[in-house]
Amino acid sequence: MSLARRVIPCLDVADGRVVKGVNFQNLRDAGDPVALARRYYEQGADELTFLDVTATVDNRATTYDVVTRTAEQVFIPLTVGGGIRSTEDVARLQGSGADKVGVNSAAIARPALLGEIADRFGAQVLVLSLDVKRSQTTESGFVVTTHGGRTETTLDALQWAREAIERGAGELLVNSIDADGTKEGFDLELLTLMREISTVPVIASGGAGRVEDFPPAIKAGADAVLAASVFHSGQLTIDDVKRELRSEGILVRS
Repeated sequence: MSLARRVIPCLDVADGRVVKGVNFQNLRDAGDPVALARRYYEQGADELTFLDVTATVDNRATTYDVVTRTAEQVFIPLTVGGGIRSTEDVARLQGSGADKVGVNSAAIARPALLGEIADRFGAQVLVLSLDVKRSQTTESGFVVTTHGGRTETTLDALQWAREAIERGAGELLVNSIDADGTKEGFDLELLTLMREISTVPVIASGGAGRVEDFPPAIKAGADAVLAASVFHSGQLTIDDVKRELRSEGILVRS
């Protein structure tokens, strides 16, 4: 039996507020994270993802507080990313109510972190967050970036994803920097390539603008679709997306 595809709202959180921009720039306020999380839970979201986009030491406490308050009201899996550098960070987030953690820059700086987290907590807890953009510098034509897409690494996105899975990543959150916030659709070429090399679930992120954008991402190989601004603005609801997926013969949870 095929697994139901998941619909995941993403909350980019800075200083305790949800923010949204285009191509990771010009961030603007989009509301209270706990109130939005509650709204998405009531609409039928399968999971929630929180990304602390300004994850510095001094506002870590804000993030833990937001996670705790959300977990008290929302009873679906919660993934939290941003600023996770050690297994102790993971333990503290789990203590605050997170089910999974998203790791990006720290894993690039020290790939052994992936194995440490997977060994201690299990691969199902570990989501590799990939901020990917097109580049002529790599074999696949896609490069991994850090610092919200502003800094290109030398890592080929497909090779890095493969290595991360070998080290214990249980899921790939594939975010297209080129498509982020544009509302012109997911990067289907990138998703297709990731599906070909991945032995773990792939989450499509970046570019959703209309309900019609979601089915092609699933058909390109995504196990879940993630979006932010179209949900925050009220332009689309979770149910709108699930109805569209169902109409295309894609299994989703009711």
